[in-house]
Amino acid sequence: MARKRTAEPAAEAAPARRKGSRRTTPSPETLAELDRDRLIALILGETARNPAFRKLVTAALAARQGPEAVAAMVDRRLAALEGAQGFIDWQKRRAFVADLDATVSVVLNELRPLDPEAALDRLLRFVAGSDAVLDRVDDGAGRVQGVYERASEAAVAIAAELPQEAAARFAEALLPRVRTDPAGPFGHLLRDLIAHLPPALLARVDAGLSETGGAKGGAKGGWAAGLHRLALLRMRQDIADRRGDVDGFIALEQAAMPAAPDRTAVAGRLLAAGRPEEALDWLRRPEPRAPRTRADLVAGPVPGERSAQERAALEIRALDALGRSEAAQALRWSHFAQTLDAAMLRAFLAKLPDFEDDAALEAAFGLADGFADRHRALAFLVGWPNLPRAARLVRAHPDAWDGERYGILAPAAEALAARDPGAASLLYRRLLDDMLGKGRSAAYAHGARYLRELDGLAPRIETGALDPDPATYRGRLRRAHGRKYGFWNLVGDPDS
Repeated sequence: MARKRTAEPAAEAAPARRKGSRRTTPSPETLAELDRDRLIALILGETARNPAFRKLVTAALAARQGPEAVAAMVDRRLAALEGAQGFIDWQKRRAFVADLDATVSVVLNELRPLDPEAALDRLLRFVAGSDAVLDRVDDGAGRVQGVYERASEAAVAIAAELPQEAAARFAEALLPRVRTDPAGPFGHLLRDLIAHLPPALLARVDAGLSETGGAKGGAKGGWAAGLHRLALLRMRQDIADRRGDVDGFIALEQAAMPAAPDRTAVAGRLLAAGRPEEALDWLRRPEPRAPRTRADLVAGPVPGERSAQERAALEIRALDALGRSEAAQALRWSHFAQTLDAAMLRAFLAKLPDFEDDAALEAAFGLADGFADRHRALAFLVGWPNLPRAARLVRAHPDAWDGERYGILAPAAEALAARDPGAASLLYRRLLDDMLGKGRSAAYAHGARYLRELDGLAPRIETGALDPDPATYRGRLRRAHGRKYGFWNLVGDPDS
């Protein structure tokens, strides 16, 4: 009875503490209860300690005088940034990042509500100075870059909210800078903005981008000129997509990569436009042969060239759209036989007449049994799932399993543990042997878990089912890796 009486006050005290915690957590309600003079003192104290906070408070006060006062404050900071040349070392970097971020916050929180276009002008000026600032600061963690990305995203958001004609004028005003450096900050900003502009107004932007001859010519001027040209063409493709101009996109793709256009990108757009015959033609065009043209070499690797899986999926869609169901089914099966793609098999089975799927599924499992890539076969069988077949595959090829393929072996071992402890143990052993044999100390926590799983499975393994037996295997592991104390400490082995 005494114990019960002492427990009751504690139980009652916990809600009281939670209620008190709510009263002391800063919120609009709790701060409103503070005396005004106390709040003023707290704010003044923080402004004395924190320059970035002082800037925010100063801007809030300036906003009471109108947008001109806030703009003038921002302009002074931007002018200082543009004129600065000193290197920002690691000791000053944190304060510098806070100051940059506060500058963006002032533009967004104080100037934007008063004058969106003035805020947009300041954000552009801020972004324009990014290269100069990044050249004089060690930004290995990307924090300074993050502030400029925030400013660029905010500029896009503000421009997108402008009246349509004003937004188009803003985009056109970016063109001189974009044409000079299409891969630079203003090029990225314009590409983000294109998705928000009305398609009817994008013709003017496209005309401005094409003035450089970006869809013509070759690689004159070397690698830099080729990349410059390619960036402009990709931007114009964004505009073609936004306008629903499939033929324009294709023409630009052929200009960008004359010898190796991205067939999958073209086919996907043709299919979406209801042109499956043309899509099929593009997908079945022969692969480009080396050597590629000099223009293609300048442009670099084929941008966005899709996987064989995506190309097969598009080809099947085109065949279905054309009513060529048998050809589509043949392609589904062929692709599955090459890749063991479970989604493709399910699509194949779904299209079969009634009562034919069982035989087809058995044939698919037979392909997995003899598949050259044992790890892919195991992943397919476990994921389907067909665990008896997966266990049989593990036992049939005990030396095939590579511990480095832990993304496949670990889930397979976990899935097989309940049904076939011997097969699961074999996989756990391969994982553990590889990890300890190569001294991967960062993975020792996983290794300790694997050994605990092996210990738990051991009593369920029939005598002679594994070579060596569980006790012998553990003894060998201790003898071979006994000095790896970090591992054995995680295991909790009393001999470590």
